[in-house]
This record gives sequence, C-alpha cells and structure tokens, in this order.
Amino acid sequence: MVLLLITGIACRRTQKKIIGVVPQGQSHIFWQSIHAGALAAAAESGVEVEWNGPPNEGDPDSEIKVVDAMINRRLDAICLAPADEDAMVGVVERAAREKIPVIIFDTGVDTDAYVSRVATDNYGAGEIAARRMGVILRGKGRVVMLAVQPGIASSMAREQGFEDAIHREFPGIRIVDKRYGMADFAKSLAVAENMLTAYPELDGLFASNESSTVGAAQALKARPGKLKMVGFDWSPTLAADLRAGLIDSLVVQDPFQIGYQSVQAAVLKLRGGTPRKIVDLPARLVTLANLNDPAIQQRINPPLERYLPGFTAAGSEAR
Repeated sequence: MVLLLITGIACRRTQKKIIGVVPQGQSHIFWQSIHAGALAAAAESGVEVEWNGPPNEGDPDSEIKVVDAMINRRLDAICLAPADEDAMVGVVERAAREKIPVIIFDTGVDTDAYVSRVATDNYGAGEIAARRMGVILRGKGRVVMLAVQPGIASSMAREQGFEDAIHREFPGIRIVDKRYGMADFAKSLAVAENMLTAYPELDGLFASNESSTVGAAQALKARPGKLKMVGFDWSPTLAADLRAGLIDSLVVQDPFQIGYQSVQAAVLKLRGGTPRKIVDLPARLVTLANLNDPAIQQRINPPLERYLPGFTAAGSEAR
C-alpha cells in the first residue's frame, strides 16, 4: 500500500503540467492563431495545453461551464479570454481561491484575481484607427462605427480609443452613429447596410473587429462610392478586400503572440516566478503600401499549419 502511494506521488510529480486555454470561440482564424501560439509555447516549455471553449463567440454561459470543469479537474493553470467582463468574474475568483493561477488574455475581466493579462493595447489600437481615418478624410467628414458587442472589454476599449482620438484630434470629423454587429457576420452585414441607408452621404466607416469588418466590407460591395473604411483584424477575405481597394486599411493584432505569451506567463507562475500583471502588445496599421513588409507578413501569416494539423484558412470563419 505504501509502495503504491509513493509510486502515485512520483507519477504526479513527473507528469507534464496541464494548462487549460479557453477562447471565446473556436472557429475563427483569430482564435486559431492564439491556439497555435499557445501550442508553440507549450512545446518549448514542456507542458501540455488543453484547448476548449464555446464553438461561437458571445456565449459566456458555455464558457463558464468549460472553466468550471477545468477547475473541478484541478488543471495546473488556466488561460482565459472572458466572453463578458462581468459574467466571468465568478469563475476567475473561484480558480484563485482554489490556488489555480489564471492568465487573462485578449480581453479583460472585472476583478484583479488573475495572475497576468496578455492582450493588445486595444485603446491604443482604436487611436491608430482614428488617426488613419483623420488622415484619409483630411480632417473633415461624417463617419459611423460598426462596433462588436457590449460587455467585451477588448473591443469596447478600441472603440473608446477611436471615439476619444477623433474628438480630441479631429474636430472636423463627426461620428454620427454607432451600432453593434454582435460579433456575428450576418448581423454585422445587416447593421452596416442599415447605417449606409440611413446616412447616404457618409465619408468614413470604422469597424472594430473581424466579423464587423467583413460584414461592413460586404455591404460596401453593393454600394460602391467614395466612403473610406478602416477595419480591424485580419483574414484572407479581408486581405483580398484590402488589395482590391474596398478597405483602406486594417489595424491588426498579433494573436499568435497573445497565445504564446499567455502560456509562457502561466509556466513562469507554475515555476515560482512572477509574471508581469499587465502585458500590452502593440497593434499595427496595415495598408496596401506596407502589406508586403516582412514584419507585417510575420504578424498576419503565422505558421498555423505547423501547430494545427489539418488547418486550412478556407475552412475558417471570420471573427
């Protein structure tokens, strides 16, 4: 009996640490890039990643169930992209009480009971979009915003950054409407069409995530004109629209690095270190002029096939 107990303890000590990684959704390229980055960090660090989350975004109840299950199974650490900054507070604080370190990634949560947060500097990303809009409209015009969804801290921050920079730096530009596409392609398309109908003399449109940008671009295809569009995030569909001139520019994140650094922070904590509480990763503006720069290409085309067997961009949805 004693021998079996000693053997069991020894086995647990030699097993790889398991880090749960929970995205808001699983099908979009953005989340798949995070998955690949998490796997790259796990391979370097000798840990295992358990990837699980709701199939689609905007489902905090399903995400809570995933995190609760990981806590019940006593995973060594959890990396979480909260689907709602308020709804996810309970599971984050529960994990902290049970001594399971939580790394927040991509967005925020309304509690300090996490070890580290790794995300894009979303407010600064919104400012980048506003300054591009100011340049291409020469400081004058009427614009609308196609936002994502209330409660998602990351997109709310970039939308606030856009609004603040427009008001502060470009008094000749007026934001005449802001509506939500609810992180859904079809809804974003419908909302964009409604705003284009309501404001036929628009000069600019800012879409604040991938699904809203894809939806807005689709709406613009049916209404060619002088309207300038600044979008957010990256996908093969958006790359084609940028090259075609339908989209002026895209503010892009580095989701591969978000996944990579989140798992690295978890590993550091498990090994007795102290990760930085807040890690803000800078966004980049992509235009037709800099599209082929090596640094831009590295960011927008991470090696997903290397880490995700069977990955095909054609089979991925827009975010």
